Amino acid sequence: MIQQNDNNSPTGSRGSGSSPGSDIELLFQQAQDRLRQVLSSGGPRGGIVLILLVLAALLAWTAYYTVPSDSVAVVQRFGKYLKDVPPGLHFKLPLGIDATTIVPVKRQLKQEFGFATPGASDPYQSSRGGQRETRRETEMVTGDLNAALVEWVVQYRISAPVKFLFEVREPSETLRYVSESVMREVVGDRTVDEVITIGRQEIETEALTKMQALSTKYAMGISIDQVQLKNINPPQPVQESFNEVNQAQQEKEKLINEARRDYNKVIPLAEGEKDQRIREADGYRLKRINEAEGDVARFSALLAEYSKAPEVTRRRIYIETLQDVMPHINSKIIIDEQSRSILPLLNLDSQKGDKS
Repeated sequence: MIQQNDNNSPTGSRGSGSSPGSDIELLFQQAQDRLRQVLSSGGPRGGIVLILLVLAALLAWTAYYTVPSDSVAVVQRFGKYLKDVPPGLHFKLPLGIDATTIVPVKRQLKQEFGFATPGASDPYQSSRGGQRETRRETEMVTGDLNAALVEWVVQYRISAPVKFLFEVREPSETLRYVSESVMREVVGDRTVDEVITIGRQEIETEALTKMQALSTKYAMGISIDQVQLKNINPPQPVQESFNEVNQAQQEKEKLINEARRDYNKVIPLAEGEKDQRIREADGYRLKRINEAEGDVARFSALLAEYSKAPEVTRRRIYIETLQDVMPHINSKIIIDEQSRSILPLLNLDSQKGDKS
């Protein structure tokens, strides 16, 4: 229950006091003896005493109350607000002079729309109009003029007990009207696909903001913690067709994801091969350029030396060339160019196996 009245009945029990001393025991004993004498004597005096005792017991019985740890008590004196009382054992004026209302300020309460949890103690947790009213709450029209069945839950707390009790008549029922109105407004601004699939979180956030703004505007004393969408379905006559559309949409998304997977697998590989070949080509280009520049620098240096001493440079080039060529020749035949009496004959058969 959101409100618990505690006007004439206590919610706790008194603890026993400490054991009295001998003097106090003597006084109690004397009082008991006098009471026995009065009651045994009979007559109007005994009846008056009995009435007084019953009245005193009634006063004591209605003069204290206990506030649970998750609640506060709002105290009214002759119907006028007096004060808020924290949890614990407290006393009040008896016989209905002071009335207390227990308000669970630390407990999270909720309201359900489109369904009902069995065994709920709060009468405003679900619709009180029966199954027909519960179904009416869920029937909404989206922004593209399609119908949808929306179920949701509102979780809230009582933040200001005085406003909750005295500013608005039936604040819990008012909250149900506010919640239904806001949800219809938010759902009516979106298409049916957004409501059923991708727009759930946005709907919850926007509905929470608008509900809290209206709760503050109407001074309901309520703080809304969360708005949570539950089941969202199309109406029963078109549900089968809508499921087929959803399956087709899911198949489309599946094929798109598979194509993206193949794309992400092939394209980066091709990009990598392309980059590798470009780097190889750049490396070969730099190599050829450096080799050409080196050859040019070497030829330029040789030309400069040749210009200074042509014969010496020519002979040095000849000698260096022979140094490169001669080590690769196995058989060497040297003939004096001044010789005239010797016939230069090269026996090709004997040189057939030699490497040249």
